[in-house]
Amino acid sequence: MDDTHALWISARDNAVWAPHGIASLAATHWLDATERRFDGIPGIWCADDESAVGRELPWEVRLRPEEQTRCGELALRAKGRAGSVALRVLDPAAAARRGIARIERAEFSPSRRVAGGFTPSSRAVVAESVDGHHTETQYHGIVSFVLDGLEFELTVQREGDGSLFAAFADATSGVQSYRFRFLRMDGPDADGRVELDFNRAYLPPCAFSDHYACVFPPPGNRWTVPIAAGELVVR
Repeated sequence: MDDTHALWISARDNAVWAPHGIASLAATHWLDATERRFDGIPGIWCADDESAVGRELPWEVRLRPEEQTRCGELALRAKGRAGSVALRVLDPAAAARRGIARIERAEFSPSRRVAGGFTPSSRAVVAESVDGHHTETQYHGIVSFVLDGLEFELTVQREGDGSLFAAFADATSGVQSYRFRFLRMDGPDADGRVELDFNRAYLPPCAFSDHYACVFPPPGNRWTVPIAAGELVVR
């Protein structure tokens, strides 16, 4: 394993297992105009103008999506989706209550790092989330590559910083690995070339908590061959 990959693993572990990291999500409460109380958190909460609003607290709280406030050891964060808003509860003790503490990873292999070519191809697809919600998702191109002598195509989204993101499933999914995984790549160069490093395939947030609503991979990103690389399952 090279030093760069070791640093990537360290950053991932910190993002997952930090006190209010990915694995700390204890609840997601979808809000509407009706004020409600929820077990384990103070105040009464409702949605107003796509914000999560909390009252009967030391002060009124109004959280836009991705904004958060602290309540003792808890962090309360707003989550937006298709015009709706939820209140997420991040609890440092949540992972321990679920009995999870580490990520099982495949052994690092330089052969899992391959070159690919990006072809722009903008299209909208109705995608399903793990909680059954359907939403239109915009994809921005195809990355073609060869791995172990086999040709693949990966439907990707372009992020705001120019990088590429994809969700994929393979023959290990649901057996040796979680149902699907994520992969990020630096943006293509002027000739459309990209590098895919499946050593850095990583688990979606919903692998750590049932209260996330990750989107399943599009049909073209579900392969019948195994890619035993990167993060596999939570232990």
